Amino acid sequence: MGVAIRRAGAEDRDAVAKLLDEAFQQDPVSSWVFPDPVDRRRTHGRLMGAFLDIALAEGYVDMAEDGSAAALWLSIPAQDGADDAAGEEGDEAAEFRALVDPGNERVEQIARLTGGIHPKDRPHEYLMLIAVSEEVRSQGTGGALIGAVLDRCDREGLHAYLEASSMRSRALYERLGFSFTGSALDLPDGPQMWPMWREPQQDAHA
Repeated sequence: MGVAIRRAGAEDRDAVAKLLDEAFQQDPVSSWVFPDPVDRRRTHGRLMGAFLDIALAEGYVDMAEDGSAAALWLSIPAQDGADDAAGEEGDEAAEFRALVDPGNERVEQIARLTGGIHPKDRPHEYLMLIAVSEEVRSQGTGGALIGAVLDRCDREGLHAYLEASSMRSRALYERLGFSFTGSALDLPDGPQMWPMWREPQQDAHA
């Protein structure tokens, strides 16, 4: 049975933010950003909400019709002027920290580090985050949500990119056609993240 998918809007913000917060509470990267579980329960939702606001304003959010899953995407153009872009990313990372948790330098670090490894030479669809509720996890809902965008990427010849935050998610993305770029991101005194790139598969709809 297929998954009914719709585009989320501002009216869905609270529900999607709650889903993201719950889904990533035990994620290795979230646990690194907020190592104190009590602080994480109190503050983590602001981090997820900030990512969500970026996607709603600058990209798009797809969600399962029943609210059980949501995926945050940005359409990234090819960038010129790497030095200028790096400076802008640094400013944005500092602003992100000020918005989310001013006293937590790891909020800024994660923004700087992921921004630093992000491919800049080719346009692509960037999967920022995907969250699936515990009730439907491992039932193919997340794969269906991502697959809808990847089908469009294949039809239109678009690349796709993401950073996997666990070996489990990395394995899922590999099944969807993503490949590890070969250079992991080692968070300081923390876990690894795996940048993954997907070429458009022109024969997928032949």
